[in-house]
Amino acid sequence: MSPTPVAKVLAVLDDCLAPLPDERQGAVWRLAEQGRGLDANLVRLTPGASVGEHSDDVLDVLLVVLEGSGTLGSTEGTEELGPHTVAWLPRGSRRRLQAGDEGLVYLTAHRRRPGLQVGGLQAGGVQGQGVVSAGSEGGEAACLLDRVCPECGRLATERDARFCGRCGNELP
Repeated sequence: MSPTPVAKVLAVLDDCLAPLPDERQGAVWRLAEQGRGLDANLVRLTPGASVGEHSDDVLDVLLVVLEGSGTLGSTEGTEELGPHTVAWLPRGSRRRLQAGDEGLVYLTAHRRRPGLQVGGLQAGGVQGQGVVSAGSEGGEAACLLDRVCPECGRLATERDARFCGRCGNELP
């Protein structure tokens, strides 16, 4: 029998941002509770930084700006982002973000991506060789910013990529 879930405070976001050096960007906090059905990230972009154009064909994302300014670009044009702006990024939409002169800090939330599930191994299968068991948490980080090249905006498809496959710059 599973324990009853308990509501609780997980973080004070100002405390997550305060100790960071000015040049630090990317996901600075992630929701990581076991058994959750939601993913959330606190993301910080330095002044002028961007997240290149991309889409997610699986999930809708809610983006809430906490600090700074910037723009949200889409196939329809660009819209201004500022503190307390809420943006909906529907699945399948093409979008890009550009931080303004003071940078941009935002929180994203979306339904959790399901992890890889394996119903059983075939004869000769080997447990533990890149296979996630059905009982593991699995899933993928909600924010892929650490895989977006800060120079050209390309999203690396490999989880462990260290350099951009397009321009060769080091990834965050």
